[in-house]
Amino acid sequence: MLNMAEGVARLGALAESPVVSTLARAFDAAGFELAIVGGPVRDALLDRATNDLDFTTNARPDDILRIVTPVSTTQWDIGRAFGTIGAKVLGEQVEITTYRADSYDGVTRKPTVEFGDDLDGDLVRRDFTVNAMALRVPAQTLIDPTGGVEDLLGERLRTPTKASVSFGDDPLRMLRAARFASQLEFTVAPETLEAMGELRETLNIVSPERIQSELVKLMHADDPVRGIRLLVDTGLMNEFLPEVPSLRLEVDEHHHHKDVYEHSLTVLQQAIELDRTRHPDSPPDIPLRIAALLHDIGKPSTRKLEPGGGVTFHHHDIRGARMAQKRMKALRFDASTIDAVSKLIELHLRFFGYAEGAWSDSAVRRYVRDAGPELERLHILTRADVTTRNKRKASRLARAYDDIERRIAELAEEEELASMRPDLDGNRIQEVLGIAPGREVGEAYRFLLELRLDEGVLGEVEAERRLREWWASRS
Repeated sequence: MLNMAEGVARLGALAESPVVSTLARAFDAAGFELAIVGGPVRDALLDRATNDLDFTTNARPDDILRIVTPVSTTQWDIGRAFGTIGAKVLGEQVEITTYRADSYDGVTRKPTVEFGDDLDGDLVRRDFTVNAMALRVPAQTLIDPTGGVEDLLGERLRTPTKASVSFGDDPLRMLRAARFASQLEFTVAPETLEAMGELRETLNIVSPERIQSELVKLMHADDPVRGIRLLVDTGLMNEFLPEVPSLRLEVDEHHHHKDVYEHSLTVLQQAIELDRTRHPDSPPDIPLRIAALLHDIGKPSTRKLEPGGGVTFHHHDIRGARMAQKRMKALRFDASTIDAVSKLIELHLRFFGYAEGAWSDSAVRRYVRDAGPELERLHILTRADVTTRNKRKASRLARAYDDIERRIAELAEEEELASMRPDLDGNRIQEVLGIAPGREVGEAYRFLLELRLDEGVLGEVEAERRLREWWASRS
């Protein structure tokens, strides 16, 4: 709950910080207005950490650059066309933007940039009232023309102007509503929520890169599930990630089974909790979180209703990995994230065979080999995938996974599992067999790798003997 007295004190401390006071004095001496705007003001009132310092001013870009140059070590003007000048002041990065009075054509989300002279007018054009507050400095006057403080007190997200107009101007704001709902744990005002549903198809004018960026920011939240539900309930998720709402499988009157959508959200929450427990000082693991959300997206297309009321989803892991890869490419994710997520989805069922009967050392080695650098994430995802209410079953699976992690650690210590290479390299294979580089060297290498997986470390002498036997058997 927002405590206004404490919030005002934090605003005062922010205004008196070295970076802010340095800039405030410089702009005041030059005869221009300056105000901290948006997120830093909101977060100070809410007692939330903030990483950015954003300012707005009636100074034009050339004037901004002239004013900040003497008090900064670095300046950049890549955003000059939009009125933004960046600088590093006392070691901190800041952005200062001229008041804006933009207009939109409704065809693209890129505005026609128009500079303004009025702070209130600049604030009214912003996305939500809680982000449309400013602290004028050095006077330390809170400017709130759209009721942002009241919405902070009510833990509510509302657009400064009519929601249909605001979202019509920039549809990406609808995704930002979901992100802020998760980050701030706020509810969305009814009229704003209604507009999100009505205008969901306008999201098609937003580039895949910007949609992906907002999705990633949402997944950074402590609890992204709130925002995901909002996107699914309004239909927005159908516009860029339809595989998630498709998880809401209908329950046939004769075939009863879990709601895969709710299961996936639970897996996501459990994966986040496990990751925090195992890696408390690490940042949010976005590939892990995306994999947890998408791990069962292959189920709807592989669902088969069996006689007697059973339901099967054969090979949904393989299908889901391919679907995730295709969708993430469309959203312009980087190759490493796509590879990690698809690998995790492909392997997320592998462990459950272990729970039915202990694996051989060979099976454990292959599990490690196939997971590769995603092994730790796979540990977390597999544990999180247990959502049964049957406590006995859940305990059995947990014990089984404790056991497989123990065996992996033991084998890793004994055999250097992380490297997982044969006892002989390609050069030695050529020397032993007296062959030149080519296809046969690769075949020999794969033979030795299979031996390594099946039997562990053989040693160079034994590996050479087995290699010669294999080579002779090919003649």
